[in-house]
Amino acid sequence: MSQKIYLIRHCEAMGQPAEAALTERGFKQAEELAELLKGKEIKRIISSPYLRAIQSIKPLSMLKGIEIETDDRLVERKLSEKDLPDWFQKLENTFEDLDLKFDSGESSNEAMQRAIDVVEGALDGDDHIAMVTHGNLFALLLKHFNDEIGFDFWRSLRNPDVWLLEFSSKGVQMKQF
Repeated sequence: MSQKIYLIRHCEAMGQPAEAALTERGFKQAEELAELLKGKEIKRIISSPYLRAIQSIKPLSMLKGIEIETDDRLVERKLSEKDLPDWFQKLENTFEDLDLKFDSGESSNEAMQRAIDVVEGALDGDDHIAMVTHGNLFALLLKHFNDEIGFDFWRSLRNPDVWLLEFSSKGVQMKQF
């Protein structure tokens, strides 16, 4: 028997703040996401509490009649408390040194661990779960299972992006959905 997590990066949004809503295109993507996943045996939905994440999965939630559970551990990784003009380079550096952190931000390892804690807790129960998060945390979560995933993978992510994680006695299989 295997358990499946459909890991989802949110749809296109108007910005980065927690209250940033989806764009018009993002709402259309959310409807398409629901169509893509409607035939899957998803029994549980866990999402970042950020508005763009909830709006991304709301059509699937309504279609399947599943309540969206929010989990603060799925929020985007905080690179720094300060505005970093060279944030792009600093982010790349954190994929090379997983313990590197800036100005009260999180290291890659810290962010990865909180995401893994959500996954491990979710696997105690339902067989098929949709989990919605943000680009950097999404990439770090997948990196936990495949060390070859790095900065270039993060750069290639789409809004939305969906990966299937299948957990069995043989380990974890990952594939883009």
